[in-house]
Amino acid sequence: MSSGRFSAELHPDALLRRIVLLSGAGFALLGVALIVTLPLHPAILIAGSIGWLLCCACEIVVACRGFANCRRVRISVGGEILLLDAEGAWHPARLLSGSVLLRRVGWILFETSEGRRCAEPFRGRCRESDDWRRLQVIWRHIGGTP
Repeated sequence: MSSGRFSAELHPDALLRRIVLLSGAGFALLGVALIVTLPLHPAILIAGSIGWLLCCACEIVVACRGFANCRRVRISVGGEILLLDAEGAWHPARLLSGSVLLRRVGWILFETSEGRRCAEPFRGRCRESDDWRRLQVIWRHIGGTP
């Protein structure tokens, strides 16, 4: 295989996606619990709690939309990213700094061609997945993130 065609195709992990969404919901509730302990007028506490929950709900909706629009991610040796959407079409994306790839898990941040910023959690094992092994090599080649 030539290095120009060397790429890794990854399937986002459904369990990690659920963990992200559930932890977001849990921290939203924890934020409300902290807000109501403040020594302020009850009307301010209610308004603050509602505002906090609305902000958190918006972030969770954005994450759900991002997850729904990404079925697979293909990363090439040059750091180019292609995303497979729900209709089966591949779209280009740009890798963003802040992405992390560890030995068995990764968090890839990218920006779609429409300007949406998304993050996808991944996990894998080099011994079980050729694509995960290729991703490890590509990640070292591109220096992590641009």
